[in-house]
Amino acid sequence: MSKKRLHRILGGAIAAACAASAIPVQLMTAHAADEGEIIYATDFEDGVVEGFTGRGGAEVLEVTDEQSVSGDKALTVSGREESWNGPQFRLDEVCKPNTEYLISANVKSEWYSQVNFSMEYTDTEGERHYSNLKSQGTDQWVSFEDVKISFTPDMTNVYVYFECGDTCKLYVDDFELKAAPIIPIQDDLPSLSALYSKYFKFGTAIMASNLSSPSFMDLVDKHFSASMTFGNELKPDFVLNQAASLAYVEETGEDDNPQISLAAAKSMLDYCAANGIPVRGHTLVWHSQTPDWFFKEGFSNDGDWVSKEKMITRMDNYIKNVMETLAKDYPDVEFYAWDVVNEAWTDSGSPRTAGSSKSNPEESAWVKVFGDNSFIRYAFESARKYAPKDCKLYYNDFNEYIDGKMNAIYDMAMELKADGLIDGIGMQAHLDVGFPTAAQFERAIEKYASTGLDVQVTELDITTPDTSENGLKTQAQMYSDILDACVKHADSISAVIIWGVTDDQSWRAEKVPLLFDGEFQAKPAFYSITDGMEVPVYATGDLNTDGKVSVNDIVLLQKYLLTLKKFSAQQMKLADMTRDGKVNAFDLTMMKKRVLASQS
Repeated sequence: MSKKRLHRILGGAIAAACAASAIPVQLMTAHAADEGEIIYATDFEDGVVEGFTGRGGAEVLEVTDEQSVSGDKALTVSGREESWNGPQFRLDEVCKPNTEYLISANVKSEWYSQVNFSMEYTDTEGERHYSNLKSQGTDQWVSFEDVKISFTPDMTNVYVYFECGDTCKLYVDDFELKAAPIIPIQDDLPSLSALYSKYFKFGTAIMASNLSSPSFMDLVDKHFSASMTFGNELKPDFVLNQAASLAYVEETGEDDNPQISLAAAKSMLDYCAANGIPVRGHTLVWHSQTPDWFFKEGFSNDGDWVSKEKMITRMDNYIKNVMETLAKDYPDVEFYAWDVVNEAWTDSGSPRTAGSSKSNPEESAWVKVFGDNSFIRYAFESARKYAPKDCKLYYNDFNEYIDGKMNAIYDMAMELKADGLIDGIGMQAHLDVGFPTAAQFERAIEKYASTGLDVQVTELDITTPDTSENGLKTQAQMYSDILDACVKHADSISAVIIWGVTDDQSWRAEKVPLLFDGEFQAKPAFYSITDGMEVPVYATGDLNTDGKVSVNDIVLLQKYLLTLKKFSAQQMKLADMTRDGKVNAFDLTMMKKRVLASQS
């Protein structure tokens, strides 16, 4: 039986949607459809291709009866001249921002290949951004089921698309787009940020698309308000603006001042400003997710590699531009830490091989230009000049517990420390239940702490290949052991950051590495790091439970009074400054007086 349903937002509805996009992103309450309502669905049995176009322009999209999952027909895509060619479906013409949707589809490649389901969008300055949602490798039909997708008002030309690793035919069947249900989180759980506040900041990493999921952000607000890291949006690929850089060259004749854009990060910066959430900046200098044109003459894709001297100037201007733009446009966002350099050392403790990370993800264009890792010192010198006064500067790396890399990081850090250029070392902590052991990880903490520098666990997740009940118990024990080690060395550790919130949104989703599952429910790992913890008692007014009553708490109370935010039972009690059993403008006035008195 043929099925096809398409809700199109036309005329006055478009105007309404545009007006709704002006609502601050922190509201996250707009919904294009009732929960579970199907926005678009097709099994192509009516022989019509509707809603899909070709990404490359050369593809031929037609209905075929040579392949199908249900019924007799499916969409076939031929004439793919590049691996990225394939069928795309535009979301922002039929969906609203700040709303979460679920997409399901069956996809098949003509012969064995990795099939990717991805998303792309344009930011407010016209730059395109891409992210992979799911991947599966096979020559059989594969099912992408209920993949979460959302976008913010800052994103336009939003597409989801299918591609595979070569130019063979692609087939699509049973495509469905529906509104996601809103699943209540467990409000009776203790806040992670609150429980660990006497030891260190306890935070997480998210991406801009996560802002549109009410349940996801409820978890962030409740458990991770002490620190936020942007998963992609402050990485060089997202910040460096080639079009603006080329225009600068055309205007000035100079190619030593790369231009930047914070458009991709805008919604997240706005959110952190509105909610008083401190930010870990991630990351300034990295071999990966950094475009080659940044290292080329004239900022051209096919230009010659620049000299070391020119690259030093470019790096300095790039870091200056990032820091000054953030200070100017987002003065209310607290950047308490920045990863200045990320992943410069190999596991053996040597610099990466010279080359392009676009050709080989293990190679470094920084080493290509500098010949070694001497760029690290220049990066820290620039960051020290331009970073906010109270912002700490870190070197950040993975496999940080392996001897060769650990010793290289230690030696580098001691040299930088001698010149006052570095404040801390970031241990990414992408772990597995099988390796390393908690004892090996603790040994690395002790090694880095012995430098006298601050230590932060910056990207903690722990995978398990066994997702059974026993496997999750083993994972929970590993989490418990790692957090025990962090608490033991809390005098040297100022922050622990979980790299993500729910398993399904993790970059390592297949091995369920996080504290909450895809249904926003706490896993055994959550209970393993909270059981037995003393729930702290907070002063009245300390709404974000960070141990003080500040402007951030005023912001939260203002949002509550404007019905822009819901409070938990604990927050309602803490907000009742007048102790009259109500939360109103009188409490806000008293809170402001207390904050002013503490600042005088």
